Amino acid sequence: MRDSYGREITYMRISITDRCNLRCRYCMPEGVKWLPAERILRAPEIGLICREAAALGIDRFKITGGEPLVRRDCPELIRSIKAIPGVRQVTMTTNGILLGDCLEQLKDAGLDAVNVSLDTLRADTYREITGFAGLDRVLDSIRRAVGQGFPVKINVVLQQGVNEAEWRSLAELAKKYPVDVRFIEMMPIGSGRKSGGISNTRLLAAVKKIYEAEGSVLPDEGEPGNGPAVYYRVPGFRGRIGFISAIHGKFCDKCNRIRLTAEGEIKPCLCFGKSVSVREAARRGDAEAVRSRLREAVESKPEMHCFEIQEEVTEEKKMSQIGG
Repeated sequence: MRDSYGREITYMRISITDRCNLRCRYCMPEGVKWLPAERILRAPEIGLICREAAALGIDRFKITGGEPLVRRDCPELIRSIKAIPGVRQVTMTTNGILLGDCLEQLKDAGLDAVNVSLDTLRADTYREITGFAGLDRVLDSIRRAVGQGFPVKINVVLQQGVNEAEWRSLAELAKKYPVDVRFIEMMPIGSGRKSGGISNTRLLAAVKKIYEAEGSVLPDEGEPGNGPAVYYRVPGFRGRIGFISAIHGKFCDKCNRIRLTAEGEIKPCLCFGKSVSVREAARRGDAEAVRSRLREAVESKPEMHCFEIQEEVTEEKKMSQIGG
């Protein structure tokens, strides 16, 4: 399935809940109201949407939230999506708090890989960013996931005056463990408009300055993954360092995704408020209408985002309400 600019759409991010057990300020700031339970997609509705998406050529799915593991049927949702003909991969993004206790279920369900959001290795800064203690649980979940054989990626968002000085210690998680550490530029969505982000161009220069004394820091020529991350190999590291640079490395020409929010809105682009509702069609079990809405969303994908011009960004929801 191709959009009107010829890009092949093969990847869908699915938010299965807007709820979370943390309160990261740039994602779920104070005052965000949760959706009424009846507006959140039910498991059969998610299954129908994924079946129709797979029939149109989407073969990779990312389960997100909120925090997806606060939804008790998360492992069974993963199992059901993985069983759909044509689906090649189902992965998940989590904050890691509940991950360690769910690894056996997730492995049994067929989860292919896991991304863990982690912005700091300092307990006090973790509490400042998330609103809760829990750093030790997250680090334990990462160790256990690696031990279980899951491919693990650690997602880091650096903020000026908060955690920017920690980039090296976070990057060196890829030296300690066989994981990929990805630095994601802060996007001007919700409270992210007010947070001072860090340029990945500047960060890559810092990585090279420090580590090239030990050998060349080179782009990785291996499997690129499902998204826009650009990976580098660092001498002595077991994993890779990745950069997702929405602001300083625009990658819209390669965009292969759409997003499904927890209440059944298909978002063609994270930057804009436009969405296509699929909830009612899925709720009444109308597969033909679901497929039509998916096509409509893909055909309406804009050529590119405008994050670099904040006044032109029309998405007004918070990240937790969109699904990231």
